[in-house]
Amino acid sequence: MGSLSTPASVRKLRRALHVKAKAEPDFRFYALYDKSFREDILAHAYAQCRASKGAPGVDGQDFADIEAYGLERWLGELTQSLRKESYRPDAIRRVYIPKANGKRRPLGI
Repeated sequence: MGSLSTPASVRKLRRALHVKAKAEPDFRFYALYDKSFREDILAHAYAQCRASKGAPGVDGQDFADIEAYGLERWLGELTQSLRKESYRPDAIRRVYIPKANGKRRPLGI
């Protein structure tokens, strides 16, 4: 995957969104979905998750599984399913965390 430094294209997008949000605090970003399936964004997100040794999701797929399948292929298929709006994430894992008052609060992982 290479360096963990943020790619210039990702920095440029972040900066543009930041500048717009600061310049117009009441502006609502209704059209950010198209940014989520950019290949540079997904590749950088994957690299960050990989570097932090993220745990498998509810599908049980870990980094070794993805890399055995082919990272470029996996990212390409993810990009296409997001672009076509056919991606449907699995249900979240729900665990309950004990609170100091004896109750428990739900946590979605």
